[in-house]
Amino acid sequence: MTIGDLIRLLSDGKFHSGEQLGERLGVSRTAVWKQLKKLEGMDIALEAVKGQGYRLAKPLELLDGGQIVAGLSRQGRQHLARLFVEETLPSSNEFMRRRFDQGAGHGEVCLVEQQSAGRGRRGRAWSTPWGRALMLSVGWRFESGVVALEGLSLAVGVALARVLERHGVAPRLKWPNDVLLADDEGSLGKLAGILVEISGDTAGPCEVVVGMGINFDLPDSFRAKIEQRVAAVHDQAPSLSRNRLAAELLDELMPLLAGYEKSGFAVWQDEWNERHAFEGSEVEVLRGQQRLVATAESVDASGNLWIRSENGHERLGGGEISLRGRI
Repeated sequence: MTIGDLIRLLSDGKFHSGEQLGERLGVSRTAVWKQLKKLEGMDIALEAVKGQGYRLAKPLELLDGGQIVAGLSRQGRQHLARLFVEETLPSSNEFMRRRFDQGAGHGEVCLVEQQSAGRGRRGRAWSTPWGRALMLSVGWRFESGVVALEGLSLAVGVALARVLERHGVAPRLKWPNDVLLADDEGSLGKLAGILVEISGDTAGPCEVVVGMGINFDLPDSFRAKIEQRVAAVHDQAPSLSRNRLAAELLDELMPLLAGYEKSGFAVWQDEWNERHAFEGSEVEVLRGQQRLVATAESVDASGNLWIRSENGHERLGGGEISLRGRI
């Protein structure tokens, strides 16, 4: 029995007694009770009625690999070599790196319900409740080296924005790897993060893992624990299916990766700037211990962000630079 098995049973809207759950799952009532306690500790609310049993207070849509593949277009399927759906992993990016070590990885995708050691850019932790986010990693092998991949994380942000906009969500893009969403008062919260990891030859073949973590449906109890403003897809698209979002996103990502060596970021530049969260706004640029107040301008065809400050006109190229809007 896994947590996913139990959640599937409890998500049908009906009450199930501990005895019934044990019979269905092939375990004892004591084992079921222990798993139910785990659910409560994972911010998954349960309803318990004496004489009837248990059910989820709010059903969870679990990731379904068959449904996701069936939802892909012909072009999306053409570039997909293999799809993995896992319940828990330390990191989906790490999973894909191991696939490359095993001689596979190219065109493969890993989706996971929860990560125990997920991380974002600059080693920051990325935490989400079980089954309440869309976390995925895509592996791709490129032949032209690292230079040909300039701006890739920005292009991936545009791909996600395209998909969300079809469903009435209005994301904004933060350089170089975040997707933001405004609440009813106009305050921007982090909706998604993108982490691109590259290994291999600077001028020759290299292996890339594109990781994405997208907040999908965050309970208030979880948001209260987060120190920064956060947002979720269901804030603006409450009826959107997680499996549908996964399929539509892969339909954008796989052709993007297949054609990126030839096109580069230039074909994505205008679309990124149209969704730029801070163009013309005052921002704080962080380089290690150094802080610089500047005005953000547009990104160029290589994905670099131009800023204007008392030091003049300057181009930011990523690396260990962080950017945040000033309130």
